[in-house]
Order: sequence, then structure tokens, then C-alpha cells
Amino acid sequence: MKIVISIGGSIIAPLNLDVEYIKRFSGFVKELSERHSVGIVVGGGRIARDYISVSRSFGASEFFSDLIGIEASRLNAMLLTASLHGIGVRVNKKPALTIEGAAREMGHHGAAVMGGTHPGHTTDGVAAMLAEYTGADLLINATSIDGVYTADPKKDPGAEKIERLNFDELIEIVGRGEATAGRSTIIDLVAAKVMKRSRIRTCVLDGRDLENMRDAVSGKKFVGSVIE
Repeated sequence: MKIVISIGGSIIAPLNLDVEYIKRFSGFVKELSERHSVGIVVGGGRIARDYISVSRSFGASEFFSDLIGIEASRLNAMLLTASLHGIGVRVNKKPALTIEGAAREMGHHGAAVMGGTHPGHTTDGVAAMLAEYTGADLLINATSIDGVYTADPKKDPGAEKIERLNFDELIEIVGRGEATAGRSTIIDLVAAKVMKRSRIRTCVLDGRDLENMRDAVSGKKFVGSVIE
């Protein structure tokens, strides 16, 4: 099975680098890569948002701020690659810079890692495009929120979780926001539209619970949302 995981930078480094989580996630990827072809797209998280905020204060454009976010995501991806190499996972030595490159690495190795690619594309969008390009069977959006909600549960106490939804319903929910560098949403509009056009089965879940993620990969009942 081909699996693409979009792992939020906010999980890799919520405030500071979560070294223990990176080790646990690497072990999970090693286990997966022994039976599946795995692509991992790593987000920029807090470090990206901090740098983007400062760049804006200098008067930088959204395009330039996006470039900064991309470099931050690649930095996180390099760290994950180092961790995977350290436990013997067959993975690319440096994060892939393009979707095509990551797809080739998925064919050559047990796993492939990358960060962002182009301004205007979030790492969720990149993950959806990698899943589309490789014909992945499953896309996992591993974030700090345990599913898709009717609104941002961190801001709206009345937000309700939706355990199953179709692509049009997802697009309606995520289409309400604006697209600016460093913006953090459960899934961005570009990703949602790619998922729809290629009918990519997607699981959205809290990436910190690796046992739950293992259940999602295995087709078992899990805590989160299914989009299909």
C-alpha cells in the first residue's frame, strides 16, 4: 500500500523541538516502511510562523514570507530524515525538493521525506499532490487537532467534530478562510480540491497518538475524521 503522511510542524516542535516524539514517530515510520511505500511531508510549524511574523514586520511580501516558511519546513524535514537514518530506515539522505523527486524516492526506498515546495502551497497541499502523483491508497493528515470540525475548536467552543464527510463538505468548511503565509488550518483549500479531483481517501487525526494512527492505517476504527 502507498501511504502519504502530512505531519504538522506544530507536532514536531510545539514550542521547542520534541525530540522524544520525533524518535517515536521515526519508529512508527520504520514499522510502516517495512510493509508499505511511505511518503512524509513535514510542516514548518511554530518556527515557520515566528520567522514569517518577523519577515512581515520588515515589510516582506507574502511571497517572500512563504519562501521562509518553505525553508523552515525543509529544516524540520532534514531533522526527521536524520532520525530515520539513525534507526536504519531506507530513506532519502536529504529531503526531496519536488513532488516528482519524492515520488522517485518512494520507489527507491521504504520511505521518502520532504518539506514545502512552492509559495502558495501549504505542506498539506504538497502532501495531497504527492498522494495524487503516486496514486496513494491513503493520505493521513497528522495534526494537533483530532479531526475536522465545523469551526476552529481552539477558538470556537461550539465547534463540532465531523467523523465522516465528503470532499464537497470539506471544501465548504476550509473555503471560509484566507490564504496567507504561515496560516495554520486543519486542511487548506488547495489540498481539499486535489483530494476531491483524485478521490483520495483521507484520515485527519491527532498525530501525537501513534497507536491511533496505526489503527487508521490498518483500517480499524480510530479517533478522527474520514474524508472520502
